[in-house]
Parts: sequence; structure tokens; C-alpha cells
Amino acid sequence: MTQKQITTRLLAGTALAALLAGAAGADIRFWTTEEQPERLAQQEKLAADFEAETGIGVEVIPVTESDLGTRATAAFAAGDLPDVIYHTLQYALPWVDAGILDTEAATEVIEALGPDTFAPGALDFAKTEDGWASVPVDGWTQMILYRQDLFEEAGLEAPTTFAAVEAAIETLHNPPEMFGFVAATKVDENFMSQVLEHVFLANGATPVGADGFSGFDEAATVEVLEFYKKLAEASPPGELYWDQSRTLYFAGDAAMIIWSPFILDELAGLRDSAPPTINDDPTSPELASKTGIVTNFAGPSNPDGAAWADIRYFGITADADFDEAKQFVEYSMSTGYTATLAIAPEGKFPVRRGGEAGSEEFIEAWSQLPAGVDRKAPLAELYGAAMIDEIVGGLDVAKRWGVAENQLALASKIVNSQVINRVVREYMDGQIEAAEAVAKMNDELAAIE
Repeated sequence: MTQKQITTRLLAGTALAALLAGAAGADIRFWTTEEQPERLAQQEKLAADFEAETGIGVEVIPVTESDLGTRATAAFAAGDLPDVIYHTLQYALPWVDAGILDTEAATEVIEALGPDTFAPGALDFAKTEDGWASVPVDGWTQMILYRQDLFEEAGLEAPTTFAAVEAAIETLHNPPEMFGFVAATKVDENFMSQVLEHVFLANGATPVGADGFSGFDEAATVEVLEFYKKLAEASPPGELYWDQSRTLYFAGDAAMIIWSPFILDELAGLRDSAPPTINDDPTSPELASKTGIVTNFAGPSNPDGAAWADIRYFGITADADFDEAKQFVEYSMSTGYTATLAIAPEGKFPVRRGGEAGSEEFIEAWSQLPAGVDRKAPLAELYGAAMIDEIVGGLDVAKRWGVAENQLALASKIVNSQVINRVVREYMDGQIEAAEAVAKMNDELAAIE
């Protein structure tokens, strides 16, 4: 053997040893879509704390959210899935059907932690015949933000129902000084899709049933269309989406908007890129102090109402080292749960209330976490206890089209087609009547498979 061959083999052996040492340093692999550097660092700290307590090493691997589905499918085919995946709602049940997730492991974790310590809505989303697909981690609900100070001055009820919103518009709408609402009207924006699903859910209107596409009920859907048209008529003209909603509300020119909780830190003047302009101080929490929030919203055909929610989960895969993976998920949802939520408190509401039934220790800890970007402050310092309860309480009644019927995949295709956006806009613009709009939506959506 030549000296060159000996050197090559030595180098190859050294590289292999290094690779094996790196692999040996981590007992389990964890995929996360929270890949921003600051958030990734927090997750690596959580993994280090877990290793210090248990001796189990965790390799934290960032995965771009838009690539998660294809990467998981490829890894499954190669027999190389990670042990745990932080994933969105859309993958929970389909990944069970595909064999990617192990429901027995997830169910054992939930039963060990106590199902009665979780928000019911978050658990319901991942329910299977024998347990749960994945373990709920965090979530958020769409919110109606409203000028509570103006409502109180006018003796108005909080906008928890279609009727209450309409009454507030009648009293407060006074353009251009004050618009009663800022509705989403830009058809090609996902924002309009989310807002519309929220309003449809509020009135119990859904396009899917247990057997697939069912079509919208005409009576309930006509109520939704007529209500949404009133929102649009109380809005500025033009193509409106999240940007105009936030800008007008921050300027004090809108009485109500629908937005995600990621507005909460901006509302309090904690983010320089999106400051409130209601006064001359872009760092002022004044607007936050004047704002009320509604999560559970009800229409006349659905008095119980609904809260549109987005939930994230820990999925334990079929290729996992089950004991170690379950320990990591249990730790992340108990001892390490506050650190899990601290990654982005304004958008990670606790789906687990406390360590035992009736406890709210995790809600209290979450409310004290510093939120914001350029400045930090706990949400509990910015919003009252009743507001915190409303923010978190929406997860108890969380809803999405297709979840209860096990038709989430079909419902997602229906939403993404933007047929509903387009037809609703045609109705708002006076091109078709309400009953005709319902028939048109049902005809076009029936072709989606």
C-alpha cells in the first residue's frame, strides 16, 4: 500500500469517526419550522437543558415550513425520519394515514400529561379513532379587535355577534374620520380566505361533511353574505387586506378589524417597523389600552359561535426512538413549556393550561413572558386579566372547516382555490344576488377533489 493510499484511508477514517461522533452526540433528531436565528437558539437552549436533566441529546434541525411536507415524505420513503417534528395542523391526520406519525406514542404522552390539562379545541383537531395524531404545543385564534373605549362611551355591547357588530357600525361609522370596520376584500390574498372562514364558521356554515363536499346551507350562508357586505360597506373603498386593516386601526381611523394575535406587540408600540400612529409617540401603549378583543364570534344560525384557530403540534414519527422522543415532548410540555412558549409569546398561546386539571400556571407564566421586537414587555402588563382570558379561551372552542368531519385536506383545497373569495366579492360588488352566490359557490366547489 502506498503512502498516498494510507493517508487517504486515514483521512476517510477520521471523517467517518467525526461523523459517528456527531451522530452519537444526539440521541434523537427534532425538526422545527421555527428557523429564525433567535428562535432557533432558544430551541437549542431548551434541548441543552433537557439533555442536562435526562442525559438524552437532541439535534435541533431547522426546516423551512413550505418544504416540510415534501421533506417528510422523502425521509419516510428513505426510512430516515427524525424522531419528533414540530408541524402545522394540516399534516396531523394525513401523516397518520401515510404512516409517518405514531399515534400510540402521541396518545401516551397526552395521557401522561393529562388530557384535561389541554385546551379541548386543540385536542379535538388531532383526534383519531384510538387517541391523538400528535401532541398540541401552541396555537392562536383569529381576533376581532375593537375600540373598547369608544364602545363603552356609546354604551355598545362587545362585538361578539353579527348583531353587535352591526349595531356598532351603525353608531360609530363616520367616514373619513372613523370607519366602522375594515373588511378583507382583496380576492387573491390568503388574509381574505382566513377572515371569511372565520365569519362563515361563526354562523355554522361549512362546505364539507363527513362524506366530503356537502355544499353550503343556503339560509346560513345568505346570512353570512349579507353580514359581510355590511362590513364591506363600512370599510374604505379599494382592495383591502391585512396591511390596510392594521394601518387604519393604528391611526385611530377604524372601530373594528379582524387580525391575528401577532398584532398584539405592534399594537403596544413594541415594533418599530409597524408603530401605532394614533398619537405622536410610536412607542406608546395608548392604543393597546383602548383595545378590546373578541375570539369566539357568533352568527344568528350558530349562537354558540366559533373561534378560527391555527394549532401547532409535536408529532412523534414512526421511525422514532420512542422512549427518548416521548421524554423530550413531555419535557417540552411541562418543565420546559414556558421556554417552548417563550420562542414567540404573542403568537404562541398555551394550549396546556397547567400541570394538572384546574391549574393555570402555564397561562400565568406565558402572560409574563416578554413579547415584542425592538422593545419587550409582558402581555400581562399591556392587557388586563380579562383580555388574557379571552385571548387564551378561544382555543377551547377552536374550529376549522373539515376538522371534525376528517375532511381537512378537502377543506384546505376549497379555501386555497379562492372560489369563495371571488364569489363573495362578486356579491359585494352587486354583480349577483345572495342566493345566486351560494349556488355558484356550491357548483364550482363541487368540482374540487
